Parts: sequence; C-alpha cells; structure tokens
Amino acid sequence: MNHQYAVAVHILSLLDHQPASSSEELAGSVGVHPVVIRTVTGLLRRAGLLETRRGVPGARLARPPREITLLDVYRAVNAPEQMLKHHPRPNVACPVGANIQAVLDATSRRAQDALEAELAAHSLGDVLGDLQTRIEQMSAPTAD
Repeated sequence: MNHQYAVAVHILSLLDHQPASSSEELAGSVGVHPVVIRTVTGLLRRAGLLETRRGVPGARLARPPREITLLDVYRAVNAPEQMLKHHPRPNVACPVGANIQAVLDATSRRAQDALEAELAAHSLGDVLGDLQTRIEQMSAPTAD
C-alpha cells in the first residue's frame, strides 16, 4: 500500500476529534510536511470523505465514521489496483518468462480481492474504537 493510505486514515481519525485542525496541526501529528496533508486531504475531499468550507480553516468528515470504510479510504488515495506487481519485461523467449505473468495473475487477483474485502469489512469507526481503547490503556494507572 502506498503511504498515503496510512496518512489518510490518520488524518480522518484526527479530524473526528478535532474538526477544525489546520494542515500544520495535522502535519504535526502525522509527522509529515503540511504539503503532504494538503495533497491527501484534497484526495479525500474529491472522494467525498471530507468537507471543507471556503474561509473556514480545516475540514470535517463528510459522513459518520461508521459509514466510511477503509476500502473507501484506500480507493480515495489512488491506491494501486493491484498490490502485487510483476516484473515488467520477462524474457518471452524463455518458457518460464513467457508464462509467469499468466500463472501469477490469478493468485494476485485473489490476494487483491481478499485485501479489498478486508478493508471493506472495517470502517473508520472501527479504527476510532481501537484507537480509543489503546489511548485509554496508555493512560490507565499501572498496578505495582
């Protein structure tokens, strides 16, 4: 997966807590330059996952977190259509080189389908719930 997917999920998670965050504030949490934030938020906005208003800083989720699947986010950031890439120029004069692409294509398609099914089965709401649990565990006093 490209890094924009992780950045996008991070941004959406932050915006659920702080709807009016600037790209500089978001960049501080994500650990990237504000230009990366603006690029990714532009992709999320075009995909209908974020809303922005002229003259108002920041952005907010366009839909409730439970209605945004991780597959929506994956597709919004122009993730590759296929995760498993093949080498581009096998030697077609070689029997293996001439046939390897066809042999690997079916497996690659099944792997891609499984990835997309898994992402479709989970929402931003699931991510936020898991984040909340981890944050609470971090702040819980330890028993000595």
